Amino acid sequence: MAHGYETGRLNLPFVGISTFGKYPYVEDWGAIDADVAVLGAPFDAGTQFRAGARFGPRAIREASTLFSFGHSGAYDHEDDVTYLAAETTRIVDIGDADIVHTDTVQSHANIEAGVRAILAAGALPVVLGGDHSVNIPCINAFSDQEPIHVVQIDAHLDFVDERHGVRYGHGNPMRRAAEKDYVTGLTQIGIRNVSSTARDGYEAACKMGSDILSVRRFRKLGLEGVLSGIPAGKRYYVTIDIDGFDPSIAPGTGTPSHGGFTYYEGLELLDGLTKQGTVVGVDLVEVAPDYDPSGSTSTLAAQLLLNFIGRILHNR
Repeated sequence: MAHGYETGRLNLPFVGISTFGKYPYVEDWGAIDADVAVLGAPFDAGTQFRAGARFGPRAIREASTLFSFGHSGAYDHEDDVTYLAAETTRIVDIGDADIVHTDTVQSHANIEAGVRAILAAGALPVVLGGDHSVNIPCINAFSDQEPIHVVQIDAHLDFVDERHGVRYGHGNPMRRAAEKDYVTGLTQIGIRNVSSTARDGYEAACKMGSDILSVRRFRKLGLEGVLSGIPAGKRYYVTIDIDGFDPSIAPGTGTPSHGGFTYYEGLELLDGLTKQGTVVGVDLVEVAPDYDPSGSTSTLAAQLLLNFIGRILHNR
């Protein structure tokens, strides 16, 4: 017997299959009909230290069920907005790209095919990594789209050109993005401390159009100052490495770096982007759940993505 205004199953977070946010699963990539489509990219053969991000998509999906009470969306009393209201939110989960163990080229091609299918359907791709190398096929998938400006949240610059012949590992994605003629610039935020790129990489990034901001620089400028430095009115592709956040809240990652962002610093930056441009693609990478038995890192990733998606849809 139904009580109150709700009918059907209660469908608590711990019940059922863990699709992202418990949104519908679409197996046929030729039949995507949604505003947002979530794709898993469980590839971590690009890592140079601790592997394990192949389990990131599964962990993020499971954590996302916490935020899936979903009958009436998510009311934010500070904004006085109900985000992700059921009647205005069309999100689907299209599962994972097939990963071929040890084969970076084929695995990346399969990820690219998934993102291209989402774009062909007119939906916003949201990709769950995997290590940061999965950004390379994501950016490749935009080759026939209008130009994009890449905004990166990360502890590491990821601007290595080639290291011992490796060009498609998790230290290379921003260099590969900067080489694209349809990438009009990069804003790299959170970069700090002992990092993934030598001095020549920083110099190359600056020459190739990157604006690089450390966490300390971000805090000195303030949110408005940072946003004013990001070209307005652009199509933004946003790539979020979970190690951009402090390991006190995100220890479950392969290369943790102390001195990172708090949750609200990240969310307010992402919210600001949705108000001054159009977010056309998102990936969130480097969640490696086995290094965080508490599940806090996966929860952070899921909470950040659902709030970001809600603001993208609301501020369009």
